[in-house]
Amino acid sequence: MPLPLIPNQTARRLFLDRHALAEPPVGAATGAALSALIDRIGFVQVDSIATVERAHHMILFARRQSYRPAALAPLLERDRHLWEHWTHDASILPVGVFPHWQHRFDHNRARLVERWTGWQKPGFHTKFDEVLQRIADHGPVSAAEVGEGEERGKGGWWDWHPSKAALEYLWLSGQISVTRRENFRKIYDLTERVIPAPHRQPPPPREVSIDWACRSALDRLGFATSGELAAYWGAIRPDEAKGWCSAALSRGELAEAEIEGWEGQRRKVMLWPGTLSERPPEPPGRMRILSPFDPALRDRKRAEFLFGFFYRIEIYVPEPKRQYGYYVFPVLEGDRLVGRLDAKAHRDLGTLRIKGFWPEAGVKLGPGRRARLEAELDRLARFAGCDRVEFLSGWDRP
Repeated sequence: MPLPLIPNQTARRLFLDRHALAEPPVGAATGAALSALIDRIGFVQVDSIATVERAHHMILFARRQSYRPAALAPLLERDRHLWEHWTHDASILPVGVFPHWQHRFDHNRARLVERWTGWQKPGFHTKFDEVLQRIADHGPVSAAEVGEGEERGKGGWWDWHPSKAALEYLWLSGQISVTRRENFRKIYDLTERVIPAPHRQPPPPREVSIDWACRSALDRLGFATSGELAAYWGAIRPDEAKGWCSAALSRGELAEAEIEGWEGQRRKVMLWPGTLSERPPEPPGRMRILSPFDPALRDRKRAEFLFGFFYRIEIYVPEPKRQYGYYVFPVLEGDRLVGRLDAKAHRDLGTLRIKGFWPEAGVKLGPGRRARLEAELDRLARFAGCDRVEFLSGWDRP
């Protein structure tokens, strides 16, 4: 018997609805409302590049345009409703997931010293107790404040000084946590001083964490393969997700279906049975400027399959070889990704400067679409602390 087919447009709308992109970007964006939004989409990736605004702020603004960056810090640094750790990359997460992360900490404690020994400076593993004691005795520290007198590397993560490597190991193994950021620098403290006590109980059994990881990922993806479930949080192995899917299917908890891709191609996925009868909302026709690290775009292959949108970051590509630009923003209109934008905020001039907009194949920048884009850019400029938008010559690319 053939599997039920979810048409491409329905699939796109399901996916956008799960990511809070199928509704008008209005409503409260502080306190409990902001915390609930982050819990709904799972996490927001942290990134240092701020050509307009940093990724985590762009992600939240795309969903709630009353959001302002100052609203995030209290939830992280005072109320402790959120915390920062690693999913597929550095991310801000609901603090409620912390118990499940303890399995990841255990894995890192067992593996990282051996793995790092080949490329870190000798002796970093002898610094663990020293760094922990310093934090215990004197309070939070940054990487710049540890390792006085140690040779400072000029490279990246492969060239950390021993105390910096020890600090990162202690963070990845859960013994210290990020208590705040100052000018984007991570400031670390003992985990017992950062994570509220109710979340620091003994970790749940591994099978409970596998069940949580798969269920919560499927809730936020709408439909997925077992590999996509494993990759969502980065907290379980692919074989664990595959085993969970097999067992859930045999119990009748999951259903299988085919998803139609942008060009009519199909692939098999798993979903909750009730999803098959859903009629997801039609997203508003307004445009939204997305961060390249938006949760809806994190899985580049999924975005390409559903939307026909191929995206690669070009910050490491020499300028003459770039197809688009240093850091371009995907542009969402309704349930379609319609283009990409090269923009930069020059706050000293009060200007959001538009260097280029590249429409996707088959998309025309007619008067109506141009007006919607300009309206969104006006909103983005205000969010970035600018009072006007400047379009450079030739910005409207073919």
